[in-house]
Amino acid sequence: MQDKVGNGEILVTGGAGFIGRWVVKLLLDRGYKVIVLDNLSSGSRANIAEFEGNRGFSFVEGETVDHGLVDSLFKEHGFQGCFHLAFHAKTQDSVDDPEKVFKSDVQGTFHVLEACRAYQTRLLFMSTNRVYAPSSDWAGITELHPTRAITPNEAYRIAGETMALSYWRTYGLPVTVVRPFDTYGPYQRFDEEGNVVAVFIRRKLEGKPLRIHGDGSQTRDLMEVSDCAEFVVQAGTSPETVGEILNAGSGRDVTIKQLAEIISGGEVPIEHVSHDRPEKGLEKLLCNYRKARDLMGWRPKIKIERGIRQLQAWVEEHGLNSR
Repeated sequence: MQDKVGNGEILVTGGAGFIGRWVVKLLLDRGYKVIVLDNLSSGSRANIAEFEGNRGFSFVEGETVDHGLVDSLFKEHGFQGCFHLAFHAKTQDSVDDPEKVFKSDVQGTFHVLEACRAYQTRLLFMSTNRVYAPSSDWAGITELHPTRAITPNEAYRIAGETMALSYWRTYGLPVTVVRPFDTYGPYQRFDEEGNVVAVFIRRKLEGKPLRIHGDGSQTRDLMEVSDCAEFVVQAGTSPETVGEILNAGSGRDVTIKQLAEIISGGEVPIEHVSHDRPEKGLEKLLCNYRKARDLMGWRPKIKIERGIRQLQAWVEEHGLNSR
C-alpha cells in the first residue's frame, strides 16, 4: 500500500469508534486520505469532530450490511486500503438478538470482502483476543492457541477471520487479521460497556470503592490505544503481514488487584465482592506478540503505569461523558 494521499484513499469502517478514531488520526497524520463509514451505534461524531476540517477526511453515516452503499463507495473511490473495524462491541447484543448482529458483523464483512475483491483493495480485519479459549500459559497466548466462541459475538468474529483469510487463499486478496488484547485510553467508553480500566476510573472519580470480583488474581494484558492504533496501521500497510493473523498486546499482564491499586493510588478504597461474572474462567490473559515483532519489528511503547496516568489526566480535563 502506498503511503501518500495522492496514491489513493483509505476506507475505515467503524472509524468513529474508540480504536477507530485513533487509527483514523494516525492515517491522516501520515498523509493518507481517509473516509470513515460508521452507523454510530457505538461510535460517536464527537470522537472524530477534530478531523472535520481536514481536507483529507470525510464521514459517511451508514452500515456495511448496506450492500448498495458499500458498492457505491468503492465504485466512487476505488480504495487502495480498507481497515474493517466495524463490529458490535457489546457482547450482550449478540445474545439478545443474534440474527441482527449476524447480519451486521458477518454479512457486513462479506460485503466488504466482495468489494475489496472487485477492486483488489488491501483489507485489515479487526478481530479480538476474546476468540481465544481460556489459558494458563505463562509464556502468553500465541496465534496458535485454540479459539472458542462462548457467545455468538465471538463466533461471528471467528467467522469474519475465516472468511477474510479464505479470500487471501482463494483469490489472492491481500488480507491481514489482527487480534488486539484489552485496549484502554482517551475516548473509550466509561459507561457500562467500558472495560475494567474504565469501570475503575469512573468509580474513582465518583468517590466510590473500586470493586474487585474474587481475589483479584486474574490477569489482563492491557494495551494503550495509541500503541494499538500504531499496530493496526503498521499491520495493515506492511507487505510482510499479508495472509497472517497477528496478536496485539503489551506482552505484560497485571492482576486486577494490581490494576485497582494503580488506579486508586490510595485515594479510594478497594473492596472484594463475590465472583459471579462470566469472565470467571479467564484467569490469565497475556499476549505473546513475538510474531508481530519478528514480522514488522513492532513493540509497544507505553507501560500501564504511564498509560493510566495519562488517561486519568485526560478524563479530569475532558470529563467522563466527553464522547
